[in-house]
Amino acid sequence: MQIRVPEQRRSEPEPESAAPGGRAERRRSARLSPQERALAALAGVRALVGPRLAPLAPYARKLRPLYPRPGRSGWRRWMPSWRQWLGGALGSIGLTGLFLVVAYAATDIPSNLNTYATQQDNVYFWSDGTPMARTGWVQRQDMPLKDIPVDVRWAVLAAENESFYSDPGISVKGITRALYRTIGQGDTEGGSTITQQYVKNVYLTQNQTVSRKFTEAMISLKLDNRMSKDQILEGYLNTSWFGRGTYGIQRAAQAYYGKDVGQLNASQAAMLASLLKGAGLYDPTLSQANHKRAVERWSWILDRMVKIGKLSPAERAKYKTFPEPIKNNKVYDTGSQSDYLVELAQQYAKKSAHISDKQFDLGGYQIYTTFDRKKEDTLTKAVTKARKDAEKSDPRLAEDAHYGAASVSDDGRIVAVYGGPDHRKQGFNESNSTTVQAGSAFLPFVYAAGLQNGVHKERGGATTPVTPETLYDGDDRIPVTTPDGPYWDRSGKKVSASNDNGTSYGQISLSQALAKSVNTPFMQLGMDTGLDRVRATAVASGLLSDSIGAQVPALSMGSSTPSAIRMASGYATFAAGGDHTEPYSVAKITRNGHRVALDTPKPARAVRADVAEDVEQALSESFRLAHPGLAVGTPVSGKAGSTNAAGKDTASWYTGTASSVTTSVVVYRLDLNKSLEPLPLQGLAGSGEDSVSYEVWAQAMGLD
Repeated sequence: MQIRVPEQRRSEPEPESAAPGGRAERRRSARLSPQERALAALAGVRALVGPRLAPLAPYARKLRPLYPRPGRSGWRRWMPSWRQWLGGALGSIGLTGLFLVVAYAATDIPSNLNTYATQQDNVYFWSDGTPMARTGWVQRQDMPLKDIPVDVRWAVLAAENESFYSDPGISVKGITRALYRTIGQGDTEGGSTITQQYVKNVYLTQNQTVSRKFTEAMISLKLDNRMSKDQILEGYLNTSWFGRGTYGIQRAAQAYYGKDVGQLNASQAAMLASLLKGAGLYDPTLSQANHKRAVERWSWILDRMVKIGKLSPAERAKYKTFPEPIKNNKVYDTGSQSDYLVELAQQYAKKSAHISDKQFDLGGYQIYTTFDRKKEDTLTKAVTKARKDAEKSDPRLAEDAHYGAASVSDDGRIVAVYGGPDHRKQGFNESNSTTVQAGSAFLPFVYAAGLQNGVHKERGGATTPVTPETLYDGDDRIPVTTPDGPYWDRSGKKVSASNDNGTSYGQISLSQALAKSVNTPFMQLGMDTGLDRVRATAVASGLLSDSIGAQVPALSMGSSTPSAIRMASGYATFAAGGDHTEPYSVAKITRNGHRVALDTPKPARAVRADVAEDVEQALSESFRLAHPGLAVGTPVSGKAGSTNAAGKDTASWYTGTASSVTTSVVVYRLDLNKSLEPLPLQGLAGSGEDSVSYEVWAQAMGLD
């Protein structure tokens, strides 16, 4: 094709804005149109490539179908030649290969895993290592491959993909079969390798479609080149669904056999491996048909393990009886009382292990608590009995009754708590709430402060030592004095303390005053020692600073509001010889088999050892005087406490120690719908030395 180029003419320059028919219009008309430019480019390509492709033209003409074919008759006139068939086949293979190469290159391994692939549950254990509770949406715990027995691994491989360690990550035969069934019969079928199943678990959905299957294959090929086979197998074993609400081999072992995966034998592993084909069809506890299928597949898997050389015939011969799984899932869930334990342990774990809320919610933590199962059960039964007795005797008062209790060892371990009747109905924890005043249960801290620091009778005078035999005035309503005279409150009245029942004792030693719970000496002792020192001693012994009352004479009478946990911790300091260890509820944390660093509290000196011994002796005498007929085989110390807030009996305490464990119990009334102010007990907690708080304490300590 020839392209005509307008002849150039020499002429004088003309302005661009010439009239129609001028030079500008002629220049525009001389430009090539898009169609003309395309034709020109095509002509150039032909001129360049044509001579090189010319030798192939005869072959190309032979491949071009001519219909009807010359020289043929009948139906053969309409059939392609063998060359055309061959060319078409080779072209299809080439195009398919090119497509797969491009698809492989264009497919990326997703950076984000599915939610269920990373979500795990957190499991809480009793102090003896048995499961207590679990939290989280998914029952799954990652286990390192090294902690999964070899027999367990090969039971799964024999059942699902015995060529796993040699295949490229996909099964061409399996994919072809799956595509045939999907396209040809309208349904889908497996045929996936373990790599493909792992990809489906963590990157894709469970939808059985051709496009998902193709994407699965591409990612599997790429993943097989990037990850080791052991890494893929570990991921697969930790993300697969085993039924009973469980993901991963570890939770499956616990759900079906009540043990960790490391304790499984080959027979149990084969049963669990059968579940991968469909837990709804192979969980033997669901139906007789399921049981029959499970037994058949279990036997087949063990035979396959022998065939591929991963189980000896002698070992196979041992497994003749089907390993029946337990009927109920023993992965413990939280309950009405254990919720309080979980709450305490969770708060402590996050704080002491420096775990963020986001990290904790991802799960995978194994939290080994300090809670003693037997002591927790005994304490709960004791409080439950007291609740039932109250409901029988006076249902009206029982409606507003609250019971808080805690047991703390002398090394700081919280071994038991009673947080309330049901965490789902009452969200706050009675054992950890700072609701009611300590009352006379606070007196040991005043006594310890006096023994530790001495007193000052004159302003600027020397310190006078205080001993258990130091005498103080024990008469009722004795005004409190300072070096400058009587102490006056803001209303202009002299401040004085009162004893229970208005009893006067005259001059009495401090040890006897504590043993008999005489109040008046300790209000004066607090003033003589210094209320700042009383406060410091109480905090050093275990009470929280924000629960300590105002620094006025009433501080010595128990205006502070400690929780049952903190009261038990404070008394435990005296039982521990004056060393205080902050109460803690978690002894160890691991995550997927790895230890998590934990800030475990260390003992610190709160008061001198001789001071702690004097306080403990007075508390032992208090227990002996109150219960002279009670024979115990171990040293016991304890003291009752009552609260007279605004002239009303609003709380009943009992705190004591036996066998290195201190338990504190408080009973009070509170109507949360009306006010946070405690209500008068009106006899709900009993009276005297056999109060309800004492009865609960005695039962919890095994003394009743």
